[in-house]
Amino acid sequence: MNNFLVHDEKTKKEMLDVIGINSIEDLFKQIPAQARMSNLNLNDALSEMETQRQVRALAKKNKTEYVSFLGGGVYNKFIPACISQVAQRFEFLTAYTPYQPEISQGTLQVMYEFQTMICELTGMDISNATVYDAATACAEAILMAVRISKKSKALVSNRLNPEYKSVVKTYAWASDIELEWFDEIPANTADYACVLIQNPDYYGEITEIPPVDTLLIIATDVSSLSILKPPAQYGADIVVGDVQGLGIPMEFGGPHAGFIACREKFMRQMPGRLAGRTVDADGNQAFCLTIQTREQHIKREKATSNICSNQALIGLCATLYLSLMGKKGFYQAGYLSTKKAHELSEKLAAKGIKTLNKNFFNEFVIEVADADKFLSRLKENNILGGIKIDDTHILVAVTEMTTDEDIELYIANV
Repeated sequence: MNNFLVHDEKTKKEMLDVIGINSIEDLFKQIPAQARMSNLNLNDALSEMETQRQVRALAKKNKTEYVSFLGGGVYNKFIPACISQVAQRFEFLTAYTPYQPEISQGTLQVMYEFQTMICELTGMDISNATVYDAATACAEAILMAVRISKKSKALVSNRLNPEYKSVVKTYAWASDIELEWFDEIPANTADYACVLIQNPDYYGEITEIPPVDTLLIIATDVSSLSILKPPAQYGADIVVGDVQGLGIPMEFGGPHAGFIACREKFMRQMPGRLAGRTVDADGNQAFCLTIQTREQHIKREKATSNICSNQALIGLCATLYLSLMGKKGFYQAGYLSTKKAHELSEKLAAKGIKTLNKNFFNEFVIEVADADKFLSRLKENNILGGIKIDDTHILVAVTEMTTDEDIELYIANV
């Protein structure tokens, strides 16, 4: 019942002899003694069975039965059960770079289908096969616009998700790009590489976006496109977003995958993987990476991006979700999210709690006397009531997973 130790004392001695030292301690001689921990104060080792029992006991202390009204980029969405069953098949749980066409046709086809679905939702001509997350996608889209326009200034909305802002600032600083932040789009934007707007924005507001005389980048909530018109229809040149709402669990704020989609004329400036469909020597359908070679992504400063991987497995989950839900199911989930969000807003208004949004999809901001007290009272009743924006404002999100009983429980405890 004891733990399995991969190296016994004899094996350790043989390894030390090969590298010419007398003890494992000799491996750490170059590290000053004051920089090392002399005593970690660990308990005695446990067997595997004892460890499992202790972990289960600790897990029982977790509170998992909260009703969630959290949002801000991570949402409690319905996830069909078969997604995990398919995604966990060994054919998809492959090595780090599953792009070799001779052995990875399944993965490459999923990437191709993912791109096709993103294009259909956004109205764009071409999409990549994921990037790390929406924050990365926003930053990479600005870099893409700078390369296209040869201009070094970008306009970015103040109503962008704070996490996206942070990543955008870092990328811009490292690339000598000047960022200007706005509440309303300036009348003249011709001197800028692009305008980046989140729609619906971080506070849930759906915005009517006027024409701009530069590249327009839209950061979108993909789930909102179940009922809102595609960004291409109101002038977007590049569309970015996150697919967490497409069959990906919330789990500690992730995992995530982002995407970048654009008009065809910009495709050679788009970072990330691109899968294409062709035919092989026998005339059979075949899939492979296209437009760019894999080496293009590891050419350091000459690459269009520093992205050396993608989120293929997360993209698979999103593809499975959209396939299983279909157009009707996807629309129904979006419709229910909107309907229930507006119901909660109306019920809060009846209790004197003001919603600041005029138009929203499934997320809105409420004004309260004391945000900390408001959220603490809800949490005491197993309700995660939203995200605190400041002392008097809270961002509340509702999805198709929110029941009528959840809404009544929220109202009863405010």
